[in-house]
Amino acid sequence: MRFDATRERHVLLGPESVIVLNPTGADILGLCDGRRTVSEVATELQARYDRVVDDEVAAFLDRLVTRRCVEIDDA
Repeated sequence: MRFDATRERHVLLGPESVIVLNPTGADILGLCDGRRTVSEVATELQARYDRVVDDEVAAFLDRLVTRRCVEIDDA
């Protein structure tokens, strides 16, 4: 993830692709540090925003897993 000054948004860069993130998506990925669980990420976001649902955080990350942008260790 990096900040694209032209778009004024965070983006994920992949081979021949760019995923433009909204601020919440960037916050979710910013909290993915290899130590937090998906539930812990959602809990932290709930402290920042009024309307964060665990299932929506999990669904967002699942979509990125499908696109091979992130990995989730279930161990």
